[in-house]
Amino acid sequence: MIAAVVLAAGAATRYGAPKQREFLPVVLAALQGIEPVIVVQGAYELEAPGARVVDCPHWMDGPGASLRCGLAALPANVTHALVVLADGPNLDRRAVQRLLDNRDAGAIVTAIYDGTRSHPVVLERSLWGDIPDEGARALDPVLVDCSDLTPPGDVDYR
Repeated sequence: MIAAVVLAAGAATRYGAPKQREFLPVVLAALQGIEPVIVVQGAYELEAPGARVVDCPHWMDGPGASLRCGLAALPANVTHALVVLADGPNLDRRAVQRLLDNRDAGAIVTAIYDGTRSHPVVLERSLWGDIPDEGARALDPVLVDCSDLTPPGDVDYR
């Protein structure tokens, strides 16, 4: 079974406001059809209709802490987690599907856009206990080419 984890715990200090609230609806729309969807909040309280919001008290420890919170909230029958960022408003549903179609290619499968590693990422359950504080970026993935699509973005500034 596949589930989704949306990382939305950061303080958004460079953005100057809780950008998660602005971008989360469009990110969630790209995940339609995936259940369950877990949204990890930290610095700000969030609303995510159709998703389960979980609080991550250790979000300041880094993206890995937020990811671990989201993974821990998934049901025991979930074998793979699709991970996306709440501040990636250009998340393309086709990239999501491409990663899901290739989930068995490795324990971690990551989208790559014109040579740049990005999201979505699919993590096999066997890796969930090994997520470092800097997040899954520290792990060695199988790359899935999504260069024909627009990258999801990672909005840090208005």
